[in-house]
Amino acid sequence: MGTKSSTGISIWFFIGALVLCYGVLILGAGLWELVRPPAHPTVLNELRPALWWGLLLIVLGGVYSYKFRPGRK
Repeated sequence: MGTKSSTGISIWFFIGALVLCYGVLILGAGLWELVRPPAHPTVLNELRPALWWGLLLIVLGGVYSYKFRPGRK
């Protein structure tokens, strides 16, 4: 019944890494749409939502991955 030491990796690190991966994939799809526009563009296609959303996810995933990285003190 002593003190418990936390040696596991935070779940928030994995969530940050997953969000970072999704951001890279969405940004890649947005860049691909710049090179090869879709045959039937969506209503808001001129705003390039995939680029903005991908960048936002990369930033958020990077922040979470950095803040909750394993081995930080």
